[in-house]
Formats: sequence, C-alpha cells, structure tokens
Amino acid sequence: MIFENIKLAMSSIRANKMRSFLTMLGMIIGISSVIAIVSLGDTMRSMVASEYENFGSGLAYAYISPPDDYYTENDLFTKEDGDQLKEAMDGKVTCVSFRNSSRTDVKFGRKKETVVLTGLAENPTEMKDPQIVYGRMLNDKDILDKKKFVVLESSTALNLYGQENAVGKTIKTTINNQVEELLVIGVYVNTDSALMKLMNGGSFAEAYIPESIMMSDNDSQWAIYFWMAKDQDMPQLQSKIRDYIARMKNQQVENVVCYSAQEEMGTIDSVLGSLSAVVGAIAAISLVVGGIGIMNIMLVSVTERTREIGIRKALGARTRDIMIQFLIEAAAISAAGGIIGTILGISVVAIGGLIVGVGVVVKPVVVLIAVAFSAIVGLGFGLYPAKKAAKKDPVEALRYE
Repeated sequence: MIFENIKLAMSSIRANKMRSFLTMLGMIIGISSVIAIVSLGDTMRSMVASEYENFGSGLAYAYISPPDDYYTENDLFTKEDGDQLKEAMDGKVTCVSFRNSSRTDVKFGRKKETVVLTGLAENPTEMKDPQIVYGRMLNDKDILDKKKFVVLESSTALNLYGQENAVGKTIKTTINNQVEELLVIGVYVNTDSALMKLMNGGSFAEAYIPESIMMSDNDSQWAIYFWMAKDQDMPQLQSKIRDYIARMKNQQVENVVCYSAQEEMGTIDSVLGSLSAVVGAIAAISLVVGGIGIMNIMLVSVTERTREIGIRKALGARTRDIMIQFLIEAAAISAAGGIIGTILGISVVAIGGLIVGVGVVVKPVVVLIAVAFSAIVGLGFGLYPAKKAAKKDPVEALRYE
C-alpha cells in the first residue's frame, strides 16, 4: 500500500509541475542558503587556522601595559632586551623579533615597485619560509653581519628586471630615511592564500631583509615577538616569560601582557563559529517559510481532490491510508526541494572557492542536518492538510463538485 501511495503522490506532483516547483522553491532557497553560509563560515575558520599555522604555532608576543596608560622609555623593548630574553629561556625560545615592516618603493633604474619590506631576525625561516626558486633565503650570518641583502617575490623581480631570476642584481630603497642599495640574493614564489595576501596588504608583495639593518641596537619597540620551540608547554612558558620581563623591566607581572597565536586563533575561530551559526539560523527561517508554502499548497490540493478522497474511501481506503498519501506527497515535495537546494548550495560554495582560489569546506554533517530539518519541516507542515483530508466524510466528499 505504501508504494501505491508513493505512486499517487508522484502522479499528483507531475500533474502540477509548475505549482510543485514553486512550492519547492522556498525549501530550495532555505537549504542552499544554510549550506552555503555555514560552509562559508567553516571555510573561513579553516583558512584562519591554516594561516596561523603558517605564522608558526609557537608564535607569541608580549608588551607592557602600564595601569595609567602612560608609557616610559623603560616600557619599550630594545634588541638587547630581545637577546637577553632568548638567552634566559635556555633554548625554549628559538627566535625573537620586533616584526619590523614598512611599505616602501624599491627602484632599479627608472623602474619602481611598491613592496612591503619585512625585516627577519635570527633563525629567519621560523618567521618566514617562502618557496625559493632562485638563489637562497636569508640566514643567521646575514642578519648578524647586517648584510644589505634582499629576497624578492618573483612578480617584483619580473616587473623590475624583465626576468624572474634577479639574483646578483641590486635595488635601491629607503630605510630609516636613508637610501640603501640592496643585493638580491634570492627570489621566491608567493604561495599565500587569498586571505593571507589580504592580511599582508592586498596587492603589495613582500620583500625580506635582515631586521638588523632596519633597526639599530638603541632602537626600541612597544612589543616583542618570539617563537617557542616545539613540544613546549605554551601557557607555562608564557608565564615564565611574563615573570622574566616583569623583573627585567621592573614591572608588576600583571602589567605584562603575553598573548600567543594559538589564543588569537581560538578567539577568532570562536567568533567566526558563532557568527556562522547565527547567520545560518537566520537563513533557516526561510525553511519555515518554505514549510508554510507546502502547507498552503497541500490545503489547496485537498480541496481540489475532495471527490477523489470520497471515491477512495468508498472503495475501502482507510483514514490512515488517506493521511499517509498526503503526508507522502508533502514529504516528496520537501525532499525534492532539499535535494535540489543541497546541490545548489554546494555548487555555489564550490564555484565561489574556485573564483577566489581557496579550498572550500563542506561538512557532511551540515548537509545531513539541513536535509533532515527540511524533511521534518515538510512532514510537520503537511500533517494538518493530511489530517484534514483523512477526516473528510466520504458521503459529503462524493457530493462535492
């Protein structure tokens, strides 16, 4: 009997194709919106996690926050402070930097390119480990000796010299208000994601130089950055660093702020997750609207088929059979809308990912929940019309014109 009811439901849907499609439209829009929005949020979370991994999972920074917000020279950090901190941590800190960078012009002859000039400290590949295609990356000796070397992005080299292999050539730029000539020792290919490129200044390429030529021993900065060795207890080491900085700077421990990339990532991930859930829930409201549309069209269908209901009851159909018939029809419309909406939502996310060049994240559990919710909505809103059809008096139904 169940298969007969399914055949009747399919026949009714095929007989009113346009009406059935318009009824499904609410479910299609609802399901595709939920899947697209939640998947977009998951993709953003995945991208942020990936970028923080690129920064280095052991990255952290510290600064002094005076209770009166009045900074003195003693509250700032010098290169000597960084060296002392690294030595005091006894190998638990692999790299200390001040993350110096500035947007500036680099020139070769009459050609000019705007780049983000980034200084790297000792153990530079902890800070940046680009894909070198020509020459080499900066090393510790370059930084200790304050070599006037630079590593360019391939696109910058191509624009300046007409070729990507610019190793051995020179550029001129301004550092600390002085014109400097830098020797190109390496060229790298930018493999950053779209998000990372946006964070680094959008259309401006990075060029890497020794941090030692960007700041003198007497220069000071408000924050100090450090990379912790692998397999370290991050909170414990952060606490140790806070205590050391407090003693070094003659400050109260509570005035020293030490924040890690993992903590930042957790905060951003939590915000993105909450935002995705809220926007997804708002989009899910359209599923309720779609359910109301299903109820409306099923009520119309019950009215139109009153005589059919009377004939079936006269031929022996039970109340339960009539109710199941209309419930199946409502569920079929809802399920079809859910399937089409799922395909549409995944397609929109996939196409968007291809356009911006990022890998999208579509979790199967999100698809299952969205489709299950649409089925529940279809059955829930189809229940009242089904009951109304099942309770019709066969005599009155046969008299209906």
